[in-house]
Amino acid sequence: MKTITSRDNPTFKELRALACGVRRSREDGRALLDGPHLVTAALDKEVVPDLMAVSESALDNPEVGALLARVAAVPVLCLRDALFRELSELAHPVGILARIAVLPAPTFPITDDCLLLDAVQDAGNVGTLLRTAAAAGVQDVLLGTGCAGAWSPRVLRAGQGAHFGLRIREQVDLQAFLNDYPGISVAAVAHDGEPLYALAYNQPTAWLFGSEGQGVSPELIAAACQRATIPLAPGNESLNVSAAAAICLFEMRRQRMSGIMNR
Repeated sequence: MKTITSRDNPTFKELRALACGVRRSREDGRALLDGPHLVTAALDKEVVPDLMAVSESALDNPEVGALLARVAAVPVLCLRDALFRELSELAHPVGILARIAVLPAPTFPITDDCLLLDAVQDAGNVGTLLRTAAAAGVQDVLLGTGCAGAWSPRVLRAGQGAHFGLRIREQVDLQAFLNDYPGISVAAVAHDGEPLYALAYNQPTAWLFGSEGQGVSPELIAAACQRATIPLAPGNESLNVSAAAAICLFEMRRQRMSGIMNR
């Protein structure tokens, strides 16, 4: 185990750049997992880090020790607590980080359900959307241009490990994808769509959700097969995008589970 005590250490500088920049994650093809929950989620899916980092105060933490034992062959850095805090955005970090290679985007065609995100910029929303997709059984998520980086620290934290059970593609031309998608496509819109609960989701479905301020772009709405609106109580204009996605995806899941149970 190598100990780092200086901010001028080249490896520490690399980790700090990775912790702070989405662009660095994309350029390097690497990501930082902060905390035992994310590290455990990655290891459980057989994602092996290429580097571990722990704080001095975490060396006696049994949970941290158990995780290091699972990756005994991986190099480990020990950082002074003050240095470690520069790499973590957690208010009270446990003291363990893992650097991983970003999972490669799949290249095969998508023929099943999928989630399409159009310029969703808030990292917390993107992470929550990934977590919701995984919980609803939707494995393919496509992020168009303008979205927060899927492998940035904040998105990873909000995703709570969902990344490792999903097939994620970034910087996707969503319009071109819809042109070739064999199922139906549904754009979630705040107004003037069919009531969500009146539509049938009995075939593969591509769900479109848009940015926090503008929603789905007019071009993508026009390209979608259907538009769905969640009926809200009078006096309410719209929902947070991640809340809206949860309602839509689980309505699809509810319909399909009801169909199975009623056979």
